[in-house]
Amino acid sequence: MNLNDYSQQALTTLTTNYDYGDITPQMMGQILGLSDEGGEVLGKFKKLLRDKNGKLSEEDKKEIVKELGDILWYVNSVSHLLGYSLEDVAQMNIDKLASRKDRGVLHGSGDNR
Repeated sequence: MNLNDYSQQALTTLTTNYDYGDITPQMMGQILGLSDEGGEVLGKFKKLLRDKNGKLSEEDKKEIVKELGDILWYVNSVSHLLGYSLEDVAQMNIDKLASRKDRGVLHGSGDNR
């Protein structure tokens, strides 16, 4: 198969069935920002593995923490746009993790285990 054949066949599976409903352009911008910042953290770790054999300097740690701050900013923004506070998000997460721990399902996969 050549790339043009692949391209034509792959495009037949491209869906246009997206309805944004309650998702505003502002919220979508925040979601994209959250994804971008998460990617920046992943990129920093990739470079640590590739270039520094996984050894973290204090400067590396500070740069990663800066990106985590950006992620926190986006999490706060998205939470607000959804009508929740950052405290609500933290409490819901702790409740979820405590429930998983109590039920012995911390390991595994699936959002609702």
